[in-house]
Amino acid sequence: MSSKLQEIKAKALAEKKKQLSSAKGNFESCFFRQLKEASLHPRIIKQARKSGVLNLSNRGIAEMPDIVWNITSLTAEETKELSVSIDSSEDDKWWDYVDLTKLVLASNTLRSVSPNISNYKRLNVLDLHDNCLSDLPSSLGELTCLTKLNIGRNQFEVLPDCIFSLKSLKSLQAQHNKLRCLNDDIGNLTFLEELDLSFNNLKKLPHCIGFLSRVTMLNLSNNELAQLPVEMGDMIALKHLDLSKNKLKSLPTLMEMLHHLEQLYIQNNNIIQLPLLSNCKSLKEIHAGFNSIAVLSTEFLETLPNIKLLDLRDNKISEIPDTICSLQSLERFDVSNNALSSLPFTLGTLPHLKFLSIDGNPMRTIRRDIIQRGTVQLLRWLRSRIEDPSLVRNVSCEVDGAQNDTSNCEVDKYAMKSTKALPLSNKNMASIPKDVIETARDAEVTTIDLSRNSIASIPDEFEMVLPKLTELNLGYNKLNSIPSFIGLGQHLQYLDLRNNHLQTLPAGIANLSSLREINICYNRFHSLPSALYGLKKLEIILASDNQVEDIDANGLSQIPTLTVLDLHNNSIKVVPPELGNLRNLRSLLLDGNLFRNPRPAILSKGTPALLEFLRSRIPQS
Repeated sequence: MSSKLQEIKAKALAEKKKQLSSAKGNFESCFFRQLKEASLHPRIIKQARKSGVLNLSNRGIAEMPDIVWNITSLTAEETKELSVSIDSSEDDKWWDYVDLTKLVLASNTLRSVSPNISNYKRLNVLDLHDNCLSDLPSSLGELTCLTKLNIGRNQFEVLPDCIFSLKSLKSLQAQHNKLRCLNDDIGNLTFLEELDLSFNNLKKLPHCIGFLSRVTMLNLSNNELAQLPVEMGDMIALKHLDLSKNKLKSLPTLMEMLHHLEQLYIQNNNIIQLPLLSNCKSLKEIHAGFNSIAVLSTEFLETLPNIKLLDLRDNKISEIPDTICSLQSLERFDVSNNALSSLPFTLGTLPHLKFLSIDGNPMRTIRRDIIQRGTVQLLRWLRSRIEDPSLVRNVSCEVDGAQNDTSNCEVDKYAMKSTKALPLSNKNMASIPKDVIETARDAEVTTIDLSRNSIASIPDEFEMVLPKLTELNLGYNKLNSIPSFIGLGQHLQYLDLRNNHLQTLPAGIANLSSLREINICYNRFHSLPSALYGLKKLEIILASDNQVEDIDANGLSQIPTLTVLDLHNNSIKVVPPELGNLRNLRSLLLDGNLFRNPRPAILSKGTPALLEFLRSRIPQS
């Protein structure tokens, strides 16, 4: 009896579960039906008939209702209600209907597209991206007016054959699929201008890709390409080519035929050598980081006259040739994380270079504090090395029998007005001609370079150009003094007085309220000029290789923005512990002096450790 009771209970329980399951299924079916109905409100269809655009994206629809594939077909109810009177006030008039030109079904869960898609003969744009499609109906090839097709983020393993029948297609986006190969028929799309096949599994490209001679944008990034067909050189309209994150070891030499190419992305490959791009005169950007490039050849650089961005980070480059100076349009240059131990000084002569990154290299010839100052200061340092007599053969700041050869002082007035600069470096001058100063004043120049001459004094006429100046370079001359009217340069930010015979600076220096950097290295100073202590914007003081005997820590503490203080190779006997309170200092150089403390071992640990050591020596009150 008990077993029979258990059997009855089990049947009852099974029946109850069945009823609950059926109720749940009915609920889900009802919900899905409501979702479809809500997403296809009659107003949407009516608007599409008038605008020619139907957008059903991001609605979670797995299968489109039949009306989507033939929106011009009227239901019995719509036919009954249709107004045929011209005088009718109804908005829905059949003569206002237009052909569908744009259909957006993106971001749904579609697994198929109806063959009735061919009803839309005037369709220009079809967006099917972000669905679950793996094939398309052959009738899609009948859409002869289609110019843009987006099937990105689906499940395609090959491009459907119907796509190659779309003779008017200009844009094909098939990124983020599972494409393993590309059909030879891709060459049939002769009007194609944009092709995106990124984030697929392509291992090779067909030779007929060269027939796509109108493509301006080609994205093949994030695939498994190991080599490229030479026929890519026939894609002469290419402006943007992205081959990043593949397995390429080299690029075809015929790529130099891409004379319209403007942007080349080849980062994250295994490329060992860059090809010569002799005919790519329009090339403005090369992104070649994260490869195995070991040599940056002179021949390669000479083929890039208009390059603005050159990214070579994370390679194996050990040397940059001096011909880098031929890249006169270069604005951004990244060679970080390579094997560089030095930089060519000519790099500092590039007029438009705004960003230079050399971090992560085993630099031996450039101090770390110079690198940390940023691009502007690094380029200025490189230029100063060119001007350094010890680094330029047969050049000396003491010019024997120097004469004031005014013929070397001829300037281009028009160039001066456009560049706002007066470059008179290394002109063998003993004085500054008055007419040159007047011309500079009229041109309102902001930069004057008079370095590497034999100038012994600054004429009074120089006063007229000071109010506009932001940079003044008087290094490598024979100056014994600086006139007091130097204080008129209230916009002066950079003042270079290195390698002269100076012992003091005038009190007028204190009026240079905008001064950010001053260089007085290789002079005869016995102490830092006290006039510097009132300059609230001063960031850098370079005073190495003088005869400085003491450091005024209290005076330096009055400069709130001071970050670099270079006093190496002087005659300092005592380093005041209070110097450690200058917490904004990023670089403090004191080696090559007479003091015994701090010891060389402390100095070698760098600025933070040195400042901490000095603070620990401050007597406790």
